Amino acid sequence: MKSFRMSKPAKVTVSVLLILAIVFCVFGGGLLTFLAFALGGAKGGVYMFCVTFAAIILFTFLDFQLWGKMKSKARYITFGALMAVPIVTFFSTLLYTTYHEKMDTVEQRLNLFDYAPFVQNTKTVSLDEPSKLALTEDLPRLDGATALYPVYAAFVQAVYPQGGYYGGELVRCTTTAKAYENLIKRETDIIFTAGISEEHRVLAQQNGAELVFTPIGREAFVFFVNSKNPVSNLTSAQIRGIYSGKITNWQEIGGKNNKITAYQREANSGSQTAFVGFMEGENIMRPPIKEIAGAMEPMIEVVAYKNYNNAIGYSFLFYATEMVQNERIKLLELDGIAPTRENVTNGKYPLSDYFYAVTVSENSNPNIPQFIDWILSEQGQYLIEKTGYTPLK
Repeated sequence: MKSFRMSKPAKVTVSVLLILAIVFCVFGGGLLTFLAFALGGAKGGVYMFCVTFAAIILFTFLDFQLWGKMKSKARYITFGALMAVPIVTFFSTLLYTTYHEKMDTVEQRLNLFDYAPFVQNTKTVSLDEPSKLALTEDLPRLDGATALYPVYAAFVQAVYPQGGYYGGELVRCTTTAKAYENLIKRETDIIFTAGISEEHRVLAQQNGAELVFTPIGREAFVFFVNSKNPVSNLTSAQIRGIYSGKITNWQEIGGKNNKITAYQREANSGSQTAFVGFMEGENIMRPPIKEIAGAMEPMIEVVAYKNYNNAIGYSFLFYATEMVQNERIKLLELDGIAPTRENVTNGKYPLSDYFYAVTVSENSNPNIPQFIDWILSEQGQYLIEKTGYTPLK
């Protein structure tokens, strides 16, 4: 192939521009590739590398062609082979990620509407007798954690007048983090959650909200792995070692030679707050963004499907075993004690704690105190136990 027909000054100008483009690709493309790896993960980094590498080869080829240096067949073969590297890498990555993203997509089996009160065929449990408390006005606005929605939906079905409460402002389920914010801003009256995070504690103080925590039941905090993982029992120290980054391979704790992928929840969620408490001040490693699950169900799904036998995650017992029933995860025994409802009731399982009805002390709604008293009564505790949690007594 002949070189481009143009004057020598024009060739020099074009050649300089091509060389500048190559230099930009080397340094600018290198920086963008680094940022893509840092912010977008391996997939984004590989794509940016392919684009940068292909651009360098193309501009170099054009410069060689400009000066008629592509006369040798071997040079064409060399440039063709070099160009094939980013092209093959790009499409191989595309096919690989497409396959795994398709594989990781599973049906979302949790639908809170299944537990909506006063709905036909609801999973929400009912009393076997008329409620001793019936509210008709000044109904407390309720909110809370996803895992506790079946509990306070049962309270509503027993005590509130019949109506359509699902998705309304009176009975919501915005998750632990948002529920605390709504309570602190006085946009709700009672929330049902596990403990409070330090960030929300500070937020309450800043907004002059004196929070009142009334224990209404107990629940277990559990760790789980993929059912294919041979590990079934870990000590508290071993789990803290995993999440502090001191233990990185399952082989170190009786498993196979696989790197441990330790998933975490987002900050201020109920399970993340429980997890931070479990770590007892131990330095928690900062996971990659892709290893932070936005909700408990996605955490269960990624442990069950995406990483097969090398992942570990955590949740609450009722949520993991009843609300999201997934046979591909296995609850771990902790310090030799299985996370069963019996072991929560008898106090043997080491990670069981209260969950609460949380209010703001200044709230003057007269129905709040009597509603909480009813929750602590025999009927309220019956609904907690019948739902699948552990009552106080």
